[in-house]
Amino acid sequence: MSQQVSPSRRENWERRAGPALTALALLFLLAYAWPILDPALPPATQRAAAAVGTATWVAFAVDYVVRVLLSRHRLRFVLRHPFDLVVVLLPMLRPLRLLRLVTALAVVQRTSANILRGQVVVYIVGGATFSALIGALAVLDAERASPDATIATIGDALWWALTTMTTVGYGDTYPATTQGRLVAAGLMIAGVTLLGSVTASLATWLTDRIREADEASQAATRHDLRVLAAEVAALGAHVEELARHLDARDARDVAPDARDDPSGPAGGRDDRDTAPR
Repeated sequence: MSQQVSPSRRENWERRAGPALTALALLFLLAYAWPILDPALPPATQRAAAAVGTATWVAFAVDYVVRVLLSRHRLRFVLRHPFDLVVVLLPMLRPLRLLRLVTALAVVQRTSANILRGQVVVYIVGGATFSALIGALAVLDAERASPDATIATIGDALWWALTTMTTVGYGDTYPATTQGRLVAAGLMIAGVTLLGSVTASLATWLTDRIREADEASQAATRHDLRVLAAEVAALGAHVEELARHLDARDARDVAPDARDDPSGPAGGRDDRDTAPR
């Protein structure tokens, strides 16, 4: 009997801390976007939003440190989870933690392969949405005060983010500041990465469909071969039975002929009976 592997301490921590971190990510997104969308907020409100941002950064930093300490192989954990470290170092990426909540929709999938594919699709769609939103907020925050800015409203920022992520780049809006251009570079990389993920996901789906069709065809071929082999074996048995019947009939036909043959010992007379005495 196979033994069920118990979850590690790090997995238990991640399961317990996940809902709280998701709520903090949503709270951070609101605190990050509000001052940008409404620059005329009272100073007290702006300070409160900044405090929320600082608190969420501390929470995610503590979560990362705890997960490293609870890992059996700490260096391996750091190398295999670079995104978690980036989330701590770059606060603007923290709202991507909300995708953990969205991936719960993957339970409607029926097979393990579909579950994995559903997670990929959710991450791609969710990642593109959040990247565009965060990129628009960041570039609006950077460009709004520049006299040469072509991005002055959230509508302009969202339009610029979408055209940048899709590598269309109409050129009607563009960042004029160094900070805005850094945001643009990150958004371009995110767009190319997401496009590659979509292509890879589609290629995987097509490969799975082709493999399933080949497996079904091979299964049908194997079934037909088994049926044909059974029919050949049955035909061979019938041929053997027919051969036995023919041999038995030939044996019955030969026996009477041997009894009726006058030249045989039973049908002829002995020469000694006809000789003169």
